[in-house]
Amino acid sequence: MTTSINDNQLLTTYGWNDGWEATMNGERYAGLLPARVTAQYSHCYRIVMAEGERIAEVTGKFEFEAVLRSQFPAVGDWVAVQPLQGEPKAVIHAVLPRRSAMIRRAAGSVPVEQVVGANMDYLFIVNALNDDFNLRKLERYLVAAWESGAAPVVLLTKADLCEDAPSRVATVESIAPGVAVHAVSAMNDQGKEALEAYLQRGRTIAVIGSSGVGKSTLLNWLSGDDLQRVQGIREDDARGRHTTTHRELFPLPSGAVMIDTPGMRELQLWDADEGWQEAFADIEALAAACRFRDCRHEQESGCVVKQAIAEGTLDAKRFASYKKTGKELAHMARKEQSVSQRLKKSSNKRAASKGGRYRLE
Repeated sequence: MTTSINDNQLLTTYGWNDGWEATMNGERYAGLLPARVTAQYSHCYRIVMAEGERIAEVTGKFEFEAVLRSQFPAVGDWVAVQPLQGEPKAVIHAVLPRRSAMIRRAAGSVPVEQVVGANMDYLFIVNALNDDFNLRKLERYLVAAWESGAAPVVLLTKADLCEDAPSRVATVESIAPGVAVHAVSAMNDQGKEALEAYLQRGRTIAVIGSSGVGKSTLLNWLSGDDLQRVQGIREDDARGRHTTTHRELFPLPSGAVMIDTPGMRELQLWDADEGWQEAFADIEALAAACRFRDCRHEQESGCVVKQAIAEGTLDAKRFASYKKTGKELAHMARKEQSVSQRLKKSSNKRAASKGGRYRLE
């Protein structure tokens, strides 16, 4: 079924454009209609089509053929669907190729990836300017953000609670090379004009960060409406309780759409070697000038990195974070390879037997 952007005015509100239209008009999606996933629940999805919202599930064939959890739809995905006649429901036949995706390791002992959001143009990494302010945590989020393919932007919220916000901005800029950093306050309506460049029509922004940093408050502030329920933080430790319970996409008055996500108590990284190198680009640049190509930056003579630490031009804590994150990613890669091999064997057995359904949880 051929689609036309003129027939999808509602979808343009959610980011539909000529590029997605060209993809959807491919032979693979013949007879199907485009939709965007706006919310994800345990066993179903909410989607928006040209005709409005529907609840959707993947087809049995989709579920049977999917091997990885990341192959299932996620909030922000564009999907090819078939409406069910006489019902406010639809079935999802395929996920259109993602242009970006933030992926983290899901909770649990078995390494499994979880898609936090898909097809974002920007990732707003939110950290509050209170006692929860943490540079090492920001570095982890930057690794995941650079790996996603979206452009990271750091928002330092609750600037009204900080006596020296400009100093905090400068500190974050020092550990976030190439990343824009903005201090904002929804309480004082401060800093909104600096965000207008990101909130353009057709753009998708995902908001990520710990619980209690003000993600839902940020959404409500930028939308001018109470789209998400918010609640305060505990005064004794500046920690918040989860307000957002699931990922959901909201259109903003500016024409952009924003994905709100539940707070993450801990961000476990997933296959993010390129993001790690980008997030620590300053250290990578120093390491390239070391005397030995395989320098471990420990006791080797001519190590430019160790010299920078000794001279105070490189923070020793940042370098320790760089080393720790690199070891974590290497360990994760080994575990991921082992699990992938087991999944491949399992997939081959399923294909041979052609019986039952399979879904990796």
